[in-house]
Amino acid sequence: MLDELEIRNLGPIRHAVLATGAGMTAITGETGAGKSMLLDALRLVSGAAVQSGRASSAAQQDIWAQAVFAVQEDSAAYALAKDAGTTDEDGELYLTRSIPAHGRSRALLNGHTVPRAVLKDISEQMVTIHGQSDQMRMASAARQREFLDRFAEDGEELARYTQAWDALRAIDGKLKALDGEQAATRAQATYLRESIERIDAVEPHAGEDEELKSRRDRIENAAAIAHGVASALTALDPSQMDVDAQHPGALSLIDDAARSLEDINIREVFGESAQTLKSLSQEISDVVFTLSGQIDEEDSAADLDTINGRIHELDELTKRWGPSLSDVLAWRDKAENDMQDMDASPERLASLRAERDDLYRRALTAADALSHARQEAAGRLGRHVGEELGALAMRGSKLDVVVSSRHRGAGESEGILDAHGCDDIEFLFTAFPGSPRLPMGKSASGGELSRLMLALELVAADRSTTGHEGASNDGVFIFDEVDAGVGGKAAVELGRRLALLAKSAQVIVVTHLPQVASWADTQFVVSKGMSAAGDAGSDSDAGAAADEGDQVQGIETIVEEVQGVEREREIARMLAGSESETSLRHARELLQSSHIPRA
Repeated sequence: MLDELEIRNLGPIRHAVLATGAGMTAITGETGAGKSMLLDALRLVSGAAVQSGRASSAAQQDIWAQAVFAVQEDSAAYALAKDAGTTDEDGELYLTRSIPAHGRSRALLNGHTVPRAVLKDISEQMVTIHGQSDQMRMASAARQREFLDRFAEDGEELARYTQAWDALRAIDGKLKALDGEQAATRAQATYLRESIERIDAVEPHAGEDEELKSRRDRIENAAAIAHGVASALTALDPSQMDVDAQHPGALSLIDDAARSLEDINIREVFGESAQTLKSLSQEISDVVFTLSGQIDEEDSAADLDTINGRIHELDELTKRWGPSLSDVLAWRDKAENDMQDMDASPERLASLRAERDDLYRRALTAADALSHARQEAAGRLGRHVGEELGALAMRGSKLDVVVSSRHRGAGESEGILDAHGCDDIEFLFTAFPGSPRLPMGKSASGGELSRLMLALELVAADRSTTGHEGASNDGVFIFDEVDAGVGGKAAVELGRRLALLAKSAQVIVVTHLPQVASWADTQFVVSKGMSAAGDAGSDSDAGAAADEGDQVQGIETIVEEVQGVEREREIARMLAGSESETSLRHARELLQSSHIPRA
């Protein structure tokens, strides 16, 4: 909901603050007073491009506009703001545009500079402007399809079709890669297959090369190793070498020393030392056992050629697919998976095409279900909109929602599906009986198109209030020129219809009809006033000029909320152009009769 709109130096508006509330807000005033500038301000904070000439040419001051919106934490706008990195402002979003007299504009969200596109994306989730230019976006086929899908509540059918379409696109991409690049694909598949065969022929295992290099080092240093091990064993336990040594080994001497201490039979003094020597003897025995095994397992020099040959084979693998054997084995597993996807053999292609045909049939079935839901909803939408148009002084006007399925009678030919199904959707508007049925936007005036958009929003809002997912019930709808060519009872009905829409959404309407303004919960009046001497200068909209040599007094636009007696005077002015007793009495009667109880 729009809580507040503040404007500075936009056209004839020097400074204005609109504290809008829930329900319906009417903006009234004389023609040329600058009511459209309020919509321009909303467009600016919604990320619209800057149009030249908006600031007063004399003032040359910075244009500044800010809109404050109240949002729920589970809303799409809040999620987009969070993604943009803004901080939480107690459930409020501040959308700001600052446009200097010279230089580039700045877009801010909650005080932080953001790209203009961020304001556009966020505002699109909250604000719908139905002005002469804005509502033309609804004339696009994409917007019409989205509106019909929301009205049809075909979310499940649309999700099923989207899933089928994505699967179809994925297999089409795989077939295109195989069909369109068969030579390159076959070459790559051949390379992968030959590489896998080469790796499999060697049959490496992780860490094997390091083990072999360690063995090779041992063989190349066999003499030094044998001498060292033999000398160590001779010193520790000569019996391990099958020689009669002239001197006992260290192990024997330590055992003798331990026994000598135990023979003293004074455990309190020598027991601990004897135990230490026995432990040392056990550790030396372990060393002797290990060294003896080294001599038994020692590779012969004859094995060196075999080991070097194996190391060479493994090195060739690691040079191409390494750096380690673990990397080689990982590459081999990945290559096997890739090769299956790149298999362009006739059998593989036939299998993929059969799978593709099955996915295509599934997508067609899902598209037909979606199309059926759209067809059924299209008729209901057209009837409901026609009823609303009749109440909006457009009796005889009608909207035909045409859903043309490209699948009807076309068999299973290619090219009938796209990302959104198999339908061409078009909103065709008949302005009056006998007039041609033309695409929406080409057959209606600005006022007629505004009322058509109001009818669409009313139908969607009615669906929302009856428990369906039509229009959002927390959005902001802004209508401009919706009352063009309307008067009398039709004007009253137009105001009542806007008030009905305001029960489920915030509505802001720019109007010159008292029968419409009287239904509003809040009313602002836009009027012309004189600025201080020498303040912001002339403005083309004001049409004021000062004689040469005189002190300039500019005409500016003033925006004020009216309540009570002031509102009665404004309604009286709109009724009769004056504030006579008769017009004031009529104004009071109109305000009293224009009331819809709020839920």
